[in-house]
Amino acid sequence: MPAPKKTGRRSLLVTSATLLSLSVTAPAALAAPTPSASPTATPPAQMSTVGGARLGLPGTQVDLAPGGPVLPKDLTARSWIVSDAESGEVLAAHNAHWRLPPASTLKMLFADTVLPRFPKDTRHKVVPSDLAGLGVGSSVVGIKEGATYTVHDLWLGVFLRSGNDAVHVLAQMNGGIERTVEDMQAHAEELQALDTNVVSPDGYDEPRQVSSAYDLTLFARSGLQKKDFRDYCATVRARFGSGEIRNTNRLLSGDTDVPVYPGIAGVKNGNTTHAGATFTGVAERGGKVLLVTVMNPEKHEHNEVYKETAKLFDWGFQAAGKVTPVGELVPPKSAATNTAQPGPSPSAGQATSGTGGSGSKPVASATTEAGTGVGTALAIAGGVLVLLSGGVFLINRRWPLPDLMRRRTRP
Repeated sequence: MPAPKKTGRRSLLVTSATLLSLSVTAPAALAAPTPSASPTATPPAQMSTVGGARLGLPGTQVDLAPGGPVLPKDLTARSWIVSDAESGEVLAAHNAHWRLPPASTLKMLFADTVLPRFPKDTRHKVVPSDLAGLGVGSSVVGIKEGATYTVHDLWLGVFLRSGNDAVHVLAQMNGGIERTVEDMQAHAEELQALDTNVVSPDGYDEPRQVSSAYDLTLFARSGLQKKDFRDYCATVRARFGSGEIRNTNRLLSGDTDVPVYPGIAGVKNGNTTHAGATFTGVAERGGKVLLVTVMNPEKHEHNEVYKETAKLFDWGFQAAGKVTPVGELVPPKSAATNTAQPGPSPSAGQATSGTGGSGSKPVASATTEAGTGVGTALAIAGGVLVLLSGGVFLINRRWPLPDLMRRRTRP
Protein backbone atom coordinates (compact mmCIF):
# COMPACT_ATOMS: atom_id res chain seq x y z
CA MET A 1 0.00 0.00 0.00
CA PRO A 2 1.72 3.23 -1.07
CA ALA A 3 2.37 5.91 1.49
CA PRO A 4 -0.31 8.58 1.67
CA LYS A 5 2.13 10.74 -0.19
CA LYS A 6 4.16 10.45 1.51
CA THR A 7 1.13 9.30 2.31
CA GLY A 8 22.11 -29.68 10.50
CA ARG A 9 18.53 -28.97 9.37
CA ARG A 10 16.15 -30.80 11.60
CA SER A 11 13.67 -33.12 9.98
CA LEU A 12 9.98 -32.42 9.97
CA LEU A 13 9.64 -35.71 11.77
CA VAL A 14 9.54 -34.04 15.13
CA THR A 15 7.50 -35.21 18.02
CA SER A 16 4.22 -33.63 18.95
CA ALA A 17 5.52 -33.03 22.45
CA THR A 18 8.38 -30.91 21.13
CA LEU A 19 6.17 -28.65 19.06
CA LEU A 20 3.26 -28.45 21.42
CA SER A 21 5.51 -27.56 24.34
CA LEU A 22 6.15 -24.24 22.68
CA SER A 23 2.56 -23.21 23.25
CA VAL A 24 1.96 -25.07 26.49
CA THR A 25 5.03 -24.49 28.63
CA ALA A 26 5.74 -20.82 27.97
CA PRO A 27 4.88 -18.74 31.05
CA ALA A 28 1.74 -16.72 30.46
CA ALA A 29 3.43 -13.50 31.50
CA LEU A 30 6.02 -13.97 28.78
CA ALA A 31 3.67 -15.36 26.14
CA ALA A 32 1.32 -12.38 26.18
CA PRO A 33 3.10 -9.02 25.99
CA THR A 34 1.50 -6.30 28.08
CA PRO A 35 3.05 -3.01 26.87
CA SER A 36 1.06 -0.37 25.02
CA ALA A 37 0.32 -1.28 21.41
CA SER A 38 2.04 1.91 20.25
CA PRO A 39 5.38 1.45 18.47
CA THR A 40 8.56 2.59 20.19
CA ALA A 41 11.54 4.45 18.75
CA THR A 42 13.92 1.67 19.76
CA PRO A 43 13.24 -2.00 20.45
CA PRO A 44 12.22 -2.66 24.04
CA ALA A 45 14.78 -4.37 26.23
CA GLN A 46 12.29 -7.20 26.73
CA MET A 47 9.73 -8.32 24.19
CA SER A 48 7.40 -11.28 23.84
CA THR A 49 9.06 -14.68 24.12
CA VAL A 50 6.47 -16.52 22.05
CA GLY A 51 8.53 -18.99 20.03
CA GLY A 52 11.52 -18.92 22.37
CA ALA A 53 13.42 -16.72 24.81
CA ARG A 54 16.00 -15.65 22.22
CA LEU A 55 13.27 -14.05 20.12
CA GLY A 56 12.37 -11.73 22.99
CA LEU A 57 15.82 -10.14 23.05
CA PRO A 58 16.72 -6.99 21.10
CA GLY A 59 19.32 -7.18 18.37
CA THR A 60 20.34 -9.99 16.05
CA GLN A 61 19.92 -13.59 17.15
CA VAL A 62 21.79 -16.30 15.24
CA ASP A 63 23.85 -19.39 16.12
CA LEU A 64 26.16 -20.39 13.29
CA ALA A 65 27.74 -23.82 13.17
CA PRO A 66 31.33 -24.11 11.91
CA GLY A 67 31.41 -23.22 8.26
CA GLY A 68 28.07 -21.48 8.36
CA PRO A 69 27.66 -18.35 6.21
CA VAL A 70 27.75 -15.03 8.03
CA LEU A 71 24.73 -12.78 7.82
CA PRO A 72 24.76 -9.97 5.24
CA LYS A 73 26.55 -6.94 6.67
CA ASP A 74 24.38 -4.22 5.15
CA LEU A 75 20.95 -5.06 6.60
CA THR A 76 19.21 -1.90 7.83
CA ALA A 77 15.67 -3.11 8.61
CA ARG A 78 14.37 -2.36 12.09
CA SER A 79 13.12 -5.93 12.33
CA TRP A 80 13.45 -9.13 10.31
CA ILE A 81 13.13 -12.90 10.64
CA VAL A 82 14.19 -15.92 8.55
CA SER A 83 12.38 -19.20 9.17
CA ASP A 84 11.87 -22.63 7.69
CA ALA A 85 8.27 -22.62 6.47
CA GLU A 86 7.89 -26.36 6.92
CA SER A 87 9.59 -27.17 10.22
CA GLY A 88 8.88 -23.77 11.77
CA GLU A 89 12.49 -23.35 12.86
CA VAL A 90 13.64 -19.72 13.13
CA LEU A 91 17.11 -19.65 11.56
CA ALA A 92 17.89 -16.06 12.52
CA ALA A 93 16.05 -12.94 13.65
CA HIS A 94 16.53 -9.29 14.47
CA ASN A 95 14.07 -7.68 16.90
CA ALA A 96 11.56 -10.34 15.89
CA HIS A 97 8.86 -9.25 18.35
CA TRP A 98 9.25 -5.48 17.99
CA ARG A 99 5.72 -4.11 17.64
CA LEU A 100 5.74 -1.86 14.56
CA PRO A 101 3.17 -0.51 12.07
CA PRO A 102 2.61 -3.32 9.55
CA ALA A 103 1.21 -1.45 6.51
CA SER A 104 -0.44 -3.72 3.94
CA THR A 105 1.32 -6.86 5.13
CA LEU A 106 -1.59 -6.92 7.61
CA LYS A 107 -3.75 -7.86 4.62
CA MET A 108 -2.33 -11.38 5.02
CA LEU A 109 -4.26 -11.66 8.29
CA PHE A 110 -7.32 -10.13 6.62
CA ALA A 111 -7.17 -12.69 3.82
CA ASP A 112 -6.47 -15.62 6.12
CA THR A 113 -9.50 -14.61 8.18
CA VAL A 114 -12.04 -13.67 5.50
CA LEU A 115 -11.04 -15.48 2.30
CA PRO A 116 -12.63 -18.85 3.24
CA ARG A 117 -16.02 -17.26 3.93
CA PHE A 118 -17.18 -16.48 0.38
CA PRO A 119 -17.10 -18.70 -2.73
CA LYS A 120 -14.96 -17.03 -5.37
CA ASP A 121 -17.83 -16.90 -7.88
CA THR A 122 -20.05 -14.90 -5.49
CA ARG A 123 -21.10 -11.63 -7.13
CA HIS A 124 -21.48 -8.34 -5.26
CA LYS A 125 -22.83 -4.98 -6.46
CA VAL A 126 -20.89 -2.14 -4.83
CA VAL A 127 -22.89 0.48 -2.94
CA PRO A 128 -21.52 3.80 -1.60
CA SER A 129 -21.28 2.53 1.99
CA ASP A 130 -18.92 -0.22 0.85
CA LEU A 131 -16.26 2.36 0.09
CA ALA A 132 -16.84 4.65 3.06
CA GLY A 133 -13.92 5.41 5.35
CA LEU A 134 -11.04 4.79 2.97
CA GLY A 135 -7.91 6.47 4.30
CA VAL A 136 -6.52 9.48 2.45
CA GLY A 137 -3.98 8.35 -0.13
CA SER A 138 -4.98 4.69 0.15
CA SER A 139 -3.82 2.32 -2.54
CA VAL A 140 -6.80 1.29 -4.66
CA VAL A 141 -7.50 -1.12 -7.48
CA GLY A 142 -10.30 1.05 -8.88
CA ILE A 143 -13.53 -0.39 -7.48
CA LYS A 144 -16.50 1.60 -8.81
CA GLU A 145 -19.83 2.24 -7.09
CA GLY A 146 -22.69 0.53 -8.87
CA ALA A 147 -20.43 -2.02 -10.55
CA THR A 148 -20.68 -5.73 -9.84
CA TYR A 149 -17.59 -7.79 -9.03
CA THR A 150 -16.94 -11.42 -8.25
CA VAL A 151 -15.24 -12.27 -4.98
CA HIS A 152 -12.43 -13.69 -7.13
CA ASP A 153 -11.85 -10.29 -8.73
CA LEU A 154 -11.95 -8.55 -5.36
CA TRP A 155 -9.23 -10.84 -4.00
CA LEU A 156 -7.10 -10.19 -7.06
CA GLY A 157 -7.43 -6.49 -6.21
CA VAL A 158 -6.36 -7.17 -2.63
CA PHE A 159 -3.33 -9.31 -3.42
CA LEU A 160 -2.01 -7.75 -6.63
CA ARG A 161 -2.73 -4.04 -6.10
CA SER A 162 -3.09 -4.02 -2.32
CA GLY A 163 -6.42 -2.31 -2.96
CA ASN A 164 -7.92 -0.86 0.19
CA ASP A 165 -11.13 -0.36 -1.76
CA ALA A 166 -11.33 -4.11 -2.41
CA VAL A 167 -10.62 -4.77 1.28
CA HIS A 168 -13.43 -2.46 2.35
CA VAL A 169 -15.93 -4.12 0.02
CA LEU A 170 -15.04 -7.58 1.31
CA ALA A 171 -15.13 -6.33 4.90
CA GLN A 172 -18.62 -4.93 4.38
CA MET A 173 -19.69 -8.26 2.92
CA ASN A 174 -18.29 -9.83 6.10
CA GLY A 175 -20.56 -7.75 8.32
CA GLY A 176 -18.72 -4.43 8.36
CA ILE A 177 -15.35 -2.96 9.29
CA GLU A 178 -15.81 -3.29 13.05
CA ARG A 179 -16.91 -6.92 12.80
CA THR A 180 -13.99 -7.73 10.49
CA VAL A 181 -11.46 -6.10 12.81
CA GLU A 182 -12.85 -8.18 15.69
CA ASP A 183 -12.63 -11.33 13.57
CA MET A 184 -9.03 -10.55 12.58
CA GLN A 185 -8.03 -9.87 16.18
CA ALA A 186 -9.57 -13.13 17.32
CA HIS A 187 -7.79 -15.04 14.55
CA ALA A 188 -4.47 -13.38 15.43
CA GLU A 189 -4.90 -14.53 19.00
CA GLU A 190 -5.74 -18.07 17.85
CA LEU A 191 -2.49 -18.07 15.84
CA GLN A 192 -0.61 -16.83 18.95
CA ALA A 193 0.27 -13.64 17.08
CA LEU A 194 0.13 -11.67 20.32
CA ASP A 195 2.14 -8.65 19.14
CA THR A 196 -0.67 -7.67 16.79
CA ASN A 197 -3.31 -5.04 17.49
CA VAL A 198 -5.77 -4.63 14.62
CA VAL A 199 -7.45 -1.26 14.08
CA SER A 200 -8.20 -1.31 10.33
CA PRO A 201 -8.45 -4.39 8.09
CA ASP A 202 -6.35 -2.89 5.30
CA GLY A 203 -3.19 -2.00 7.28
CA TYR A 204 -3.63 1.74 6.81
CA ASP A 205 -1.71 3.82 9.38
CA GLU A 206 -3.85 4.11 12.49
CA PRO A 207 -2.89 4.88 16.11
CA ARG A 208 -2.08 1.65 17.98
CA GLN A 209 -2.17 -0.53 14.87
CA VAL A 210 0.92 -2.71 15.21
CA SER A 211 2.26 -6.15 14.45
CA SER A 212 5.73 -7.73 14.35
CA ALA A 213 7.97 -9.62 11.94
CA TYR A 214 7.23 -12.75 13.95
CA ASP A 215 3.45 -12.30 13.76
CA LEU A 216 3.47 -11.44 10.05
CA THR A 217 5.35 -14.66 9.43
CA LEU A 218 2.68 -16.58 11.36
CA PHE A 219 -0.02 -14.96 9.19
CA ALA A 220 1.81 -15.91 6.00
CA ARG A 221 2.39 -19.47 7.15
CA SER A 222 -1.27 -19.90 8.09
CA GLY A 223 -2.55 -18.32 4.89
CA LEU A 224 -0.31 -20.45 2.71
CA GLN A 225 -2.14 -23.55 3.90
CA LYS A 226 -5.02 -22.42 1.65
CA LYS A 227 -4.85 -23.05 -2.08
CA ASP A 228 -6.73 -19.87 -3.00
CA PHE A 229 -4.41 -17.77 -0.82
CA ARG A 230 -1.37 -19.36 -2.49
CA ASP A 231 -2.77 -18.85 -5.97
CA TYR A 232 -3.65 -15.18 -5.43
CA CYS A 233 -0.34 -14.22 -3.84
CA ALA A 234 1.60 -15.96 -6.65
CA THR A 235 -0.28 -14.28 -9.50
CA VAL A 236 1.88 -11.81 -11.42
CA ARG A 237 -0.70 -10.23 -13.74
CA ALA A 238 -4.47 -10.45 -14.12
CA ARG A 239 -7.32 -8.83 -15.99
CA PHE A 240 -9.35 -6.45 -13.86
CA GLY A 241 -12.28 -4.56 -15.34
CA SER A 242 -11.24 -3.29 -18.74
CA GLY A 243 -7.54 -3.34 -17.99
CA GLU A 244 -4.74 -5.35 -16.45
CA ILE A 245 -3.25 -5.22 -12.98
CA ARG A 246 0.24 -6.32 -12.01
CA ASN A 247 1.47 -7.60 -8.68
CA THR A 248 3.36 -4.94 -6.71
CA ASN A 249 5.52 -7.60 -5.03
CA ARG A 250 8.75 -6.83 -6.88
CA LEU A 251 10.43 -10.13 -6.03
CA LEU A 252 7.55 -11.79 -7.89
CA SER A 253 7.01 -9.36 -10.77
CA GLY A 254 10.47 -7.77 -11.01
CA ASP A 255 11.56 -4.16 -11.47
CA THR A 256 14.39 -2.22 -13.07
CA ASP A 257 16.66 -2.73 -10.06
CA VAL A 258 15.15 -5.93 -8.63
CA PRO A 259 15.04 -9.18 -10.64
CA VAL A 260 12.41 -11.84 -10.02
CA TYR A 261 13.73 -13.92 -7.15
CA PRO A 262 14.30 -17.59 -8.11
CA GLY A 263 11.67 -19.77 -6.47
CA ILE A 264 9.55 -16.89 -5.14
CA ALA A 265 5.86 -17.64 -4.66
CA GLY A 266 4.38 -14.68 -2.72
CA VAL A 267 3.46 -13.34 -0.17
CA LYS A 268 2.63 -9.64 0.54
CA ASN A 269 4.23 -6.20 0.54
CA GLY A 270 3.25 -2.91 2.18
CA ASN A 271 4.31 0.72 2.47
CA THR A 272 2.93 3.62 4.50
CA THR A 273 4.34 6.79 6.02
CA HIS A 274 4.65 5.38 9.53
CA ALA A 275 5.42 1.77 8.66
CA GLY A 276 7.92 2.45 5.93
CA ALA A 277 8.32 -0.52 3.60
CA THR A 278 7.31 -3.96 4.88
CA PHE A 279 7.37 -7.36 3.19
CA THR A 280 6.87 -11.05 3.84
CA GLY A 281 7.99 -13.47 1.16
CA VAL A 282 8.11 -17.23 0.66
CA ALA A 283 10.52 -19.00 -1.67
CA GLU A 284 11.69 -22.56 -2.40
CA ARG A 285 15.10 -23.83 -3.43
CA GLY A 286 16.40 -27.35 -3.47
CA GLY A 287 13.48 -28.69 -1.48
CA LYS A 288 13.86 -26.07 1.24
CA VAL A 289 11.01 -23.56 1.75
CA LEU A 290 11.80 -20.35 3.62
CA LEU A 291 9.73 -17.45 4.91
CA VAL A 292 11.39 -14.05 5.30
CA THR A 293 9.80 -10.95 6.80
CA VAL A 294 11.49 -7.53 6.69
CA MET A 295 10.11 -4.37 8.33
CA ASN A 296 11.12 -0.79 7.64
CA PRO A 297 14.69 -0.63 6.28
CA GLU A 298 16.45 2.55 7.38
CA LYS A 299 18.23 2.70 4.03
CA HIS A 300 15.82 4.52 1.74
CA GLU A 301 17.02 3.27 -1.64
CA HIS A 302 14.45 2.26 -4.24
CA ASN A 303 13.06 -1.23 -3.51
CA GLU A 304 15.36 -1.61 -0.49
CA VAL A 305 12.92 -3.87 1.36
CA TYR A 306 13.07 -6.37 -1.51
CA LYS A 307 16.85 -6.15 -1.77
CA GLU A 308 17.28 -6.92 1.92
CA THR A 309 14.72 -9.72 1.70
CA ALA A 310 16.61 -11.28 -1.21
CA LYS A 311 19.86 -11.15 0.77
CA LEU A 312 18.19 -12.89 3.70
CA PHE A 313 16.72 -15.55 1.41
CA ASP A 314 20.17 -16.17 -0.09
CA TRP A 315 21.66 -16.44 3.39
CA GLY A 316 18.89 -18.74 4.62
CA PHE A 317 19.28 -21.19 1.75
CA GLN A 318 23.06 -21.25 2.25
CA ALA A 319 22.67 -21.63 6.01
CA ALA A 320 20.38 -24.66 5.88
CA GLY A 321 21.87 -27.29 8.17
CA LYS A 322 24.61 -24.90 9.30
CA VAL A 323 22.76 -23.00 12.03
CA THR A 324 21.17 -23.91 15.32
CA PRO A 325 17.61 -22.53 15.37
CA VAL A 326 17.06 -19.62 17.75
CA GLY A 327 13.32 -20.19 18.07
CA GLU A 328 10.20 -21.66 16.52
CA LEU A 329 7.05 -20.53 14.75
CA VAL A 330 4.44 -21.67 17.26
CA PRO A 331 1.31 -23.60 16.35
CA PRO A 332 -2.17 -22.15 16.81
CA LYS A 333 -3.61 -22.28 20.31
CA SER A 334 -6.15 -24.95 19.42
CA ALA A 335 -3.30 -27.30 18.53
CA ALA A 336 -2.28 -27.57 22.19
CA THR A 337 -5.58 -29.21 23.12
CA ASN A 338 -5.70 -31.77 20.31
CA THR A 339 -3.77 -34.89 19.47
CA ALA A 340 -1.86 -35.42 16.26
CA GLN A 341 -3.53 -37.92 13.98
CA PRO A 342 -1.22 -40.28 12.11
CA GLY A 343 -2.01 -41.34 8.62
CA PRO A 344 -0.58 -41.69 5.14
CA SER A 345 0.56 -38.59 3.33
CA PRO A 346 -1.30 -37.82 0.13
CA SER A 347 0.43 -38.48 -3.14
CA ALA A 348 1.85 -35.59 -5.12
CA GLY A 349 -1.20 -35.55 -7.32
CA GLN A 350 -3.73 -35.31 -4.53
CA ALA A 351 -5.06 -32.10 -3.05
CA THR A 352 -7.26 -31.46 -0.08
CA SER A 353 -9.68 -28.60 0.29
CA GLY A 354 -8.11 -25.20 0.76
CA THR A 355 -11.24 -23.22 1.44
CA GLY A 356 -12.02 -24.18 4.98
CA GLY A 357 -11.71 -22.09 8.12
CA SER A 358 -8.70 -20.26 9.49
CA GLY A 359 -6.77 -23.49 9.76
CA SER A 360 -8.10 -25.13 6.63
CA LYS A 361 -6.87 -28.45 5.33
CA PRO A 362 -3.37 -28.40 3.85
CA VAL A 363 -3.13 -28.70 0.11
CA ALA A 364 -0.72 -31.31 -1.11
CA SER A 365 -0.41 -29.82 -4.57
CA ALA A 366 -1.71 -26.80 -6.40
CA THR A 367 -2.43 -26.78 -10.10
CA THR A 368 -2.95 -23.98 -12.57
CA GLU A 369 -6.13 -24.05 -14.58
CA ALA A 370 -5.40 -23.28 -18.19
CA GLY A 371 -6.44 -19.75 -19.00
CA THR A 372 -7.35 -18.71 -15.48
CA GLY A 373 -4.13 -16.80 -15.02
CA VAL A 374 -3.96 -17.56 -11.32
CA GLY A 375 -0.38 -18.71 -10.87
CA THR A 376 0.63 -21.78 -8.97
CA ALA A 377 2.03 -21.10 -5.53
CA LEU A 378 3.20 -23.63 -3.02
CA ALA A 379 1.79 -25.87 -0.38
CA ILE A 380 3.43 -25.14 2.93
CA ALA A 381 2.16 -27.93 5.06
CA GLY A 382 5.13 -28.82 7.25
CA GLY A 383 5.29 -29.06 10.97
CA VAL A 384 2.26 -26.99 12.00
CA LEU A 385 -1.09 -27.46 10.30
CA VAL A 386 -4.54 -27.26 11.78
CA LEU A 387 -7.79 -28.76 10.58
CA LEU A 388 -10.23 -26.50 12.36
CA SER A 389 -13.12 -28.58 11.17
CA GLY A 390 -11.77 -31.50 13.20
CA GLY A 391 -9.43 -29.59 15.49
CA VAL A 392 -6.53 -31.81 14.45
CA PHE A 393 -2.91 -30.66 14.58
CA LEU A 394 -0.94 -32.43 11.87
CA ILE A 395 2.73 -33.12 12.39
CA ASN A 396 5.23 -35.91 11.85
CA ARG A 397 4.86 -35.88 8.11
CA ARG A 398 5.96 -33.82 5.17
CA TRP A 399 3.53 -32.97 2.43
CA PRO A 400 4.73 -32.84 -1.19
CA LEU A 401 5.23 -29.43 -2.74
CA PRO A 402 3.70 -28.42 -6.06
CA ASP A 403 5.40 -26.79 -9.01
CA LEU A 404 6.10 -23.25 -7.88
CA MET A 405 6.69 -21.19 -10.96
CA ARG A 406 3.95 -21.92 -13.51
CA ARG A 407 2.50 -18.43 -13.23
CA ARG A 408 0.29 -17.07 -16.02
CA THR A 409 -1.55 -13.93 -16.90
CA ARG A 410 -5.28 -14.10 -16.40
CA PRO A 411 -7.03 -13.31 -19.74
